[in-house]
This record gives sequence, C-alpha cells and structure tokens, in this order.
Amino acid sequence: MTDLLLIKTSSLGDVVHAFPAVTDMVHHCPTLSIDWIVEESFAALPRLHPAVRRVIPVALRRWRTALFSPSTHAEWRRLKQVLQTLNHDASLDLQGLIKSALVGCFSPALRMGYDRHSIREPLASLFYQQRFRVSRNLHAVERNRALAGLALGYDPEKAVTYGLRSDLARPRTVGDEPYVIFLHGTSRRDKEWPETHWIALGQHLSAQGSTILLPGGNERERQRAQHLANQIFGAQALAPLDLTTLAGLLAHAQAVVGVDTGLSHLATALQRPVVALYTATDPRATGVFGSARAMNLGGKGSCPSVPEVLDALEKLLS
Repeated sequence: MTDLLLIKTSSLGDVVHAFPAVTDMVHHCPTLSIDWIVEESFAALPRLHPAVRRVIPVALRRWRTALFSPSTHAEWRRLKQVLQTLNHDASLDLQGLIKSALVGCFSPALRMGYDRHSIREPLASLFYQQRFRVSRNLHAVERNRALAGLALGYDPEKAVTYGLRSDLARPRTVGDEPYVIFLHGTSRRDKEWPETHWIALGQHLSAQGSTILLPGGNERERQRAQHLANQIFGAQALAPLDLTTLAGLLAHAQAVVGVDTGLSHLATALQRPVVALYTATDPRATGVFGSARAMNLGGKGSCPSVPEVLDALEKLLS
C-alpha cells in the first residue's frame, strides 16, 4: 500500500488525537502517502503534521443544514470526483460514525474501520470492507493507534509521538515576555472552571511575572476573556485568531491551563506544559495524553482547586 485516505473529520480534540497514529503509520510504512479528510473549519490542523501530503476539506456540519440544496449536491459531487481521481489504495476511518463511513464510500479504495463492537454507531461498520476490533476502554489516542496498526499490519510502540511541526511562528502581536495561556472556553457550561478560580490563578501568576493571555473563540468567550483580563494585572484578552495562529501562540507559551477543550489537546501535542481541568467529564477516556509535560486534574463532579493547579504548574515547570 502506498496511498492512504485517512478520515477523521472532527472535532478539534478528536483530530489532534489522530496525530500519533499518523506518526506511527509513516514510521512503520515509510513509503506511505497520507491524504486526510477533515471538516473545513479544522483544515489547518492536519497541515501541522509533516507526513500529511494532502488535506481534503469537507463541510458535513454545513451540508446537513441544507441537505437538499443544489449547492450542497454540487459540493458532494466535487468531493466524489476528487476522491475518484486520487484513486487511493485504501481508506481508514478513524472517526467511526455513519457520516464518516458514508464519506469513505465516495472513494473506490478499500474501506477499513472499526468493527460493530468497537464504535459508538455500530451501523457505520457495515460500510467497511475490512473491520477490526479495538477495545472501547482505551484512551482515544490509543484507539486510533491500535486501529491503524491492525489495518496496516504493525504493533505501535509504547511511546506516543504526535510528530507536529516545530517551526510554528510566534504571533507578531505577542511581545517577547513569557506568557501563560488560559483556555477558559469550552463547548458546555458544566465543563467550565469558575471565573473566581481563573482570577485567583491569574493574579498569582501575574505577581510572579507571567503575562496572562486569554483567547476566545466566540463572542461569549471573548466577553469573559475581557472580564477576566480586567481583574488580572497585565492580562490580555486576545482578538479572534485563526487556527494556525493559535497553534503558534500555543507552541511558544510558557505554560497552558485549559478546560476540557480541543486546544488543550493541541497544546499537549505541541509539547507545552499543560494543566487540563476537568469538572464534568472523565479524563481517563479523553484527557490530555501521551506527554510527560501534561497533567489532568479533576473529573466528573470534581472541580480542581487553585492550589492544585499551582502545584501542578510548579511540578511541570521545575
């Protein structure tokens, strides 16, 4: 096999979780070329891995809101034409959902994926021509690595290597002083860390000489970022940033403190010191993973305290 179509469309954290599998594949199969199908809003992410030859954006989230429109049908036809032209040897669906399995059907390649006992949507397995069983008790990173190994015929090494580019530029809008990034925004309110905790943590780090940077992905998050910045000396609420610029910002951070959000996983993949805060989910399944410089705190129904975060930062930065 020389040409593989990898399918992992979303979300941000899930895409990051697939990077170690890509590193494994090209290590064990050096002649392999990988093209990656991904949701258009995350298309910048696979480009961070030097082993990815081509990124093929799709718009499943946008298409499902206008399923019967002529423009949606036209985009589906173009996708099918692209995949048939590229003529991959096989496709590997790391997503394991019906929507991702259907996308794979547009390619004439051999379709590979999880068996029905290994995925959240068992019907998806019906679309694969080769199916593999992978424990659902593994962390998401290890599930991706295991599936890729079974499909391509190798045993993944114990060590996890994300393999991302090391040449990401530090944003010009950021000064030369060291900075700590607070990733306070997440998809659900029950995953948030209390604002009083962010303020107390920021005030402590600011007193130690660190500048606190606060990105925000939407209007609500940007308003909270400004509110937090107003309470922390020298802190900056950042203007909206594209994903590539955000990756550069994370790559040059002194440390990152983040809630259960995809950017916390990206910071981990970029080998930054990361303290990930969990309040409503279990980090054993999808917490930051595979880096000695990353630490999970809290869990379902357990909110980490400010002293716990400070202690974790001290350990990671010592």
